[in-house]
Amino acid sequence: MKFVTSILNRRAFVALAAASMLAGVMHSAPASAADVTIPIIVKDTTSFYWQIVLAGARKAGKDLGVNVPELGAQAETDVNGQISILENAVAGNPAAVVIAPTEAKALGKPIDEAATNVKIIGIDSGADSKAFTSFLTTDNIQGGRVAADGLAAAIGEANGGKVEGDVALITALPGAGSLEQRAQGFKEQLAAKYPGLKLVADKYADGQATTGLNIATDLITANPNLKGIFASNLIMAQGVGQAIAENSLAGKVGLVGFDSDEKLIKFLNDGVISALVVQDPYRMGYDGIKTALAASKGEKVEANVDTGANLVTKANMKDPKIDALLNPKLD
Repeated sequence: MKFVTSILNRRAFVALAAASMLAGVMHSAPASAADVTIPIIVKDTTSFYWQIVLAGARKAGKDLGVNVPELGAQAETDVNGQISILENAVAGNPAAVVIAPTEAKALGKPIDEAATNVKIIGIDSGADSKAFTSFLTTDNIQGGRVAADGLAAAIGEANGGKVEGDVALITALPGAGSLEQRAQGFKEQLAAKYPGLKLVADKYADGQATTGLNIATDLITANPNLKGIFASNLIMAQGVGQAIAENSLAGKVGLVGFDSDEKLIKFLNDGVISALVVQDPYRMGYDGIKTALAASKGEKVEANVDTGANLVTKANMKDPKIDALLNPKLD
């Protein structure tokens, strides 16, 4: 009887010890999102626009308990730099990667290769790849249409209601998916709705504000009937705005820019810029990380998400919704 009791006691002890060890393993096992790393790779870490994107991603990381390395080149023209950053990020075995491709064609194959190892979430600009698990961006074709409408309204206001004259389009860089789509939407809208507006110049720059300034100055000199310009990103809007200001053409040559920073907001207040098409970069960063985390867990996510675009004028810039887009929290 004592022998049987001893066996039972030993079995009870072993069972208790095993339960205790299992509980210890379960307690120490990494089960929280804090152990998850999701890098975000932007086009240019120095740009105000991309700083807003990073701020949104940073906030998502804090809210979700995810480690979010903030990566990117020092200029949108550094395509090879971004490819190297992507390759190094994937080599770190993250749960997923969020990326805004700098150049559609060049990033296509690297994204295809990265996606064989990890979920890739695209934001802002497209690439020649079908490997994105989800893609969050402004409908840039629609953004171009909104810009055309804003420029037509500005030209009409400055010319007694007449929406006619020469207009120009200045694009920061060739080959960037988002910029090409904005140009497409702008030109389609001009052709469809504004027969009195003639596109006399469709220029590419090199991503530098000074080049935008020089192109715009040459256009102003060569085209006395120039009534408006669409500068399709923040850097070009800075340069073209400077040209309008230096030539004292505020209110005479309409200017619509894309995105915003302190300089462009001042130009808008001063009447140098007629309107801005403003995206929601904070949402791109935040929802990019949120979507990446869900995808890394095998959850179903939307293949395409439109994060929206708004036409901002001096008249509506103080509206709460617009003000939040113009003055996002970066901490």
